[in-house]
Amino acid sequence: MGIKQILPTKPCFPREDVQRIKCDVEKIMKSGMLTLGDYTKKFETEFSKLCKTKYAVAVNSGTSALEITLRAFGLKNGDEVLVPTNTFSASAASIVFAGGKPVLTDISADSLCMDSENAQKQLTNKTKAIMVVHIGGLVCPDVKGLRELCQDHHLFLIEDAAHAQGSAIGNQMAGALGDAGCFSFYPTKVITAGEGGMITTNNKEIMKNALILRDQGKENFSSNIIVKLGYNWRMSEINAAIGLTQVKRLSAFIKQRNKIAHHYDQKLSNIKELKPVKTPPKFSNNYYKYTALLSPEISRDDFKQKLREKGIRLGGEVYWPPLHMEPIYQSLLGVKEGDFPVAEDVCRRMVCLPMFSQMTLNEAKYVIERVKEVLSQL
Repeated sequence: MGIKQILPTKPCFPREDVQRIKCDVEKIMKSGMLTLGDYTKKFETEFSKLCKTKYAVAVNSGTSALEITLRAFGLKNGDEVLVPTNTFSASAASIVFAGGKPVLTDISADSLCMDSENAQKQLTNKTKAIMVVHIGGLVCPDVKGLRELCQDHHLFLIEDAAHAQGSAIGNQMAGALGDAGCFSFYPTKVITAGEGGMITTNNKEIMKNALILRDQGKENFSSNIIVKLGYNWRMSEINAAIGLTQVKRLSAFIKQRNKIAHHYDQKLSNIKELKPVKTPPKFSNNYYKYTALLSPEISRDDFKQKLREKGIRLGGEVYWPPLHMEPIYQSLLGVKEGDFPVAEDVCRRMVCLPMFSQMTLNEAKYVIERVKEVLSQL
């Protein structure tokens, strides 16, 4: 019998959903309406209900959602947007593409997220917005403090909620905690549309601007009158059909992921070499990632390699290296290693254990057994 193989993540499409999608794709192809049709509208409606926002605008990626939102808020050349250093490049790149300047901040070691204390240090008279990033499915624990900071300084608060579909604080959903939320439906996410993104907001003007910008700047889908400079940021009807089936599964997916995460929490609680990132009380975590921190004396490369030899592949960290250690941002922003010591420390020690919506408790037990074996050898 060969070594059991456990992947870091994989999308989940129950058989009946695959059949549903096949039927929907056939309907779409026969209709001739391949973009911005009824499926897109239905997906937007269902996602706005999920997030408890008035509006949702479907686009072709989470990156597009971020840039459209920044432009819809009227970002101008020279405007600064605060963003944590441990995020994916798209967060900062979207600011550059929208004409602004990313200003990086350090993070809280407990949550891996930005906090108001670190944000306060980076405010200038050029600051236009704060982009809070919900890491690994955990809503930023200090989002209230960041929102108050934005209110005090007349700034926009944008949620990069790419990881946080269905996550919440109490009954307040990710995507409804700031002025606008931006989601991704990339294949690794808790729910996917193949590709795609979504903007959520209660601001009618932002919604109207987003509709225009996603479709080449046309005043509406039926017109050729260009009122803004936009791009082709449209979501296809086929992607929307896939997303619709997935959003109906989100609650069940999150329930199973929490079951696996709670098992990890329980079994790792007495292991001093590996400490999980904790979800605070009253927070609902979708566990897009299950993140934990290795003790400083443990080599992450050795840990991951030995687990791989035992059939367990760990997912990519969120994130390594942090942006201020990436060559492009060192060049663009003049940042350097050593600027954000908390992020450097925790990002060097972070690992993400396997987590996917169809993962079984037996697979989680196997992962824990192998993790204990490997840690005893290092």
